[in-house]
Parts: sequence; structure tokens; C-alpha cells
Amino acid sequence: MDINVTKPYFPPLEDFQKFIKGIWHREWLTNNGPLVNELELSLKDWLGLDHLLYVSNGTIALQIAIKSLELTNDIITTPFSYVATTSSILWENCNPIMVDICKETLNIDADKIEERITPNTTGILATHVYGNPCNIEKIDAIAQRHNLKVIYDAAHAFGTKYKNKSLYAYGDISTASFHATKLFHTIEGGALITKDPSLLKKMASMRNFGHTTPTEFDEIGINGKNSEIHAAMGLCNLEYVTKILSNRKYLSNYYDFLLSDVEIKRPKIAHETIYNYSYYPVIFNSEEILLKIVSELNINKIFPRRYFYPSLSKLSYIKSDLKNICPISEDISKRVLCLPLYYTLSTSEIDMICRIIKRTLNY
Repeated sequence: MDINVTKPYFPPLEDFQKFIKGIWHREWLTNNGPLVNELELSLKDWLGLDHLLYVSNGTIALQIAIKSLELTNDIITTPFSYVATTSSILWENCNPIMVDICKETLNIDADKIEERITPNTTGILATHVYGNPCNIEKIDAIAQRHNLKVIYDAAHAFGTKYKNKSLYAYGDISTASFHATKLFHTIEGGALITKDPSLLKKMASMRNFGHTTPTEFDEIGINGKNSEIHAAMGLCNLEYVTKILSNRKYLSNYYDFLLSDVEIKRPKIAHETIYNYSYYPVIFNSEEILLKIVSELNINKIFPRRYFYPSLSKLSYIKSDLKNICPISEDISKRVLCLPLYYTLSTSEIDMICRIIKRTLNY
């Protein structure tokens, strides 16, 4: 059987079937059904949040966040993220202004943000890379000085706490992804989190075409709703997420032990962080070494992922004057590899992965 970079967690089938039977009985599949509401309440309780909106995916969450904050022109962002971070900015007719990353944390380098701010800048969209908190205090201070809005792409952040609060609790808006590849998933899904009740109301309208009544509309909206079946999977998985987080920590520590004598680097986790171990990224000394290791792993039906590659500063469809200004991101993206990490991954499989890496590196 193939060993992929990740595999979805599957709750016991009988748990899911109980919810499905209820859906069949109610004959209510979408449009803010009871399970969607229950999932929102359960997530707020589990995460310790005041407000949360469940949406169809993490990309729609980013687009609604940008639209609801009325961002225009230039948005400061990171080149080291999944492509959805940049494409959401462009989709909303804004310009992504790339700021290079910190080579230790792989997050946007907050010390380089102000030099990229101009009168056209309206917001900052920063990613908590691999669930590792950005320099939140510095980013928020910059935003206050320049009257900018802050969106955190927290797609990887489920279960991470910073200063004893969910990482989702920071910024004007945080966005979550509950895609099947994430440690907590609803098959497809995402969320919008804000502290501002009026902003929450606005985003709730936007995710449902701008409806106020069946025949009245007060916003330019989009179909950002999610279904009862997806919410059912989320409610099932939420029962097991503590166990999932504990398992990922155990497997990550096992990797650490086996690779302790190998010449690789790992991202530095921010202080005062309870980390979620959402991925297991390793940084090799060169792209040549990385490609050699990927080839050897693939021969053995092991499929890690170059996550993130390429650096988004190199995308062909962003303005040419934004390219080639992020040397750290462009360098790291060539050398970073996420090794397999998921609930059913066994220690014997990790043994094999690490043996292949060591053999390839002549350890």
C-alpha cells in the first residue's frame, strides 16, 4: 500500500451512519441545516471562540474575508503558502505584495513588512505556516500604525494555541480549512473567525448570496454554504480530535528521534505555542539532495510532498515587478519536503522512511 504525505482520518462508520440516518429522516441537506449549526456551536466550544462561520472551503473563506473587509489595491502577503493565499487576493482584484519569510519560522518576516507598505496598501494577509504562529504582536502593531486590516490564513492551525488561546482568535479575521488533508476535516470545508459581531453578520449574509429574506438582499454575496453531510463528518471527527493531535505529536517526536543525527533543519516553533503537529517538514541542504531523496522514496511507494513549492513570488501570473524579491522563500521552497504524517501511519513505516533517507544521505 502506498504511503502518501497524508491520509484523511475516518471516524467509526457507525458514528457517521447515525448522523446520515437523521439527515435522511429530516430531508434537509443544505441551507444552514441543524447539523451545520451544531457543528458551529461545537467548534466554538472546543476552540474557545466567540464567533465562527462554517463555509464550503478555506479558499471561499479567504475570498469572503477580503471582500467583507473591503480591501482594495495592495495586500501584503507571504510567498511561502499554498497557492490559494495568492489566488484569493487576485480573484478579488487586489494585488499581492510579497514580503520574504523568516528563515527560522518560515512565516512572513514581520521586520520586512513596513518597507513594502505604500498609500495603496489596505491589508495584510499572513499565513501561519504549518500551523506555526506568525509574529502576531508585531504584525498587529504595524497594522494599527498604518490603519490596515489583518487576515490570518490559518488553514493549518486547528488545535494550535498561542498564549493559551486558539490561533484562530487573532487578527481581524482568521480563516480555517477543513479539507480532507487536514488533521480535523469535514471532507470539504472551512471557517471564518472574527471577534467583531457586526463583521460576523456581514460575512454570514455574504456566504448565502446576500440574503436577508428569501426575496431581499443587502450584500453582494456568494454561495459559501456547506452541507449537512459535511457537517456530519465534522461532528464525528471532533469527538476524536484530541486523540488525533496526541498521535501526531507522538509520530513527530518519533521522526525527531530517528532523524536527530541527520543534517536537516526543521522550522522553529514560536514561543508560548502549544503546537498541533499539522505537518512534518524537513529542510535539506540542497534541491539536488531533496530530489534524490524524493526519487528513492517514490521507488518504495512513499510519496512525500514539496509543500510549498514553488515560491508564490515565482508565479507567472503576478505582476513582474513583484518577482525575484523573496530570495529566502525561493531558496527554502526548493529544499523543503513534508514527510508522511497521518493517524494510521505506523512507527514501522516511519522506520522505513527514515532508513531510506539515511541510506540516500550515506548515514
